[in-house]
Amino acid sequence: MLLFSLQTAAIVLFTLAGMEVFSWFIHKYLFHGPLWFIHKTHHQHRHGWFEWNDMFSLLFASIALYLMWLGHVDLNYKFWIGTGISIYGTIYFIFHDWFIHNRFKPFKTSNRYLLGIRKAHKMHHKSIIKTPSEGFGLLVIKRKWFK
Repeated sequence: MLLFSLQTAAIVLFTLAGMEVFSWFIHKYLFHGPLWFIHKTHHQHRHGWFEWNDMFSLLFASIALYLMWLGHVDLNYKFWIGTGISIYGTIYFIFHDWFIHNRFKPFKTSNRYLLGIRKAHKMHHKSIIKTPSEGFGLLVIKRKWFK
């Protein structure tokens, strides 16, 4: 049973790390590439609660739920990958939508890491066009943003 718990924890943690890499890649090469026509709504002033870019979150949530459903009977690796994607989505929601973009009442912090994340993302949004842009990660960013 302990091996099972360590194995599932490893799957979830590996999925979390993989999602950060995957998110960086698709953000840089797809969202600021051929899918810019959807993602650009995220770089513009929001006129309502939702933006077209939120469709990506719904897509990833659907994939996570589907994987969890596929593996729910015997709690196989599909379930735990879906769980990892869901945890990353929750982290994304808290960091990105709430903390950085203030979709809810903003919260203040003096935490150096969180302030660096916010600074990097704000610099990413300075560009309202497809290119140039930088800072495509969510949790892992360049050291320069912590100064």
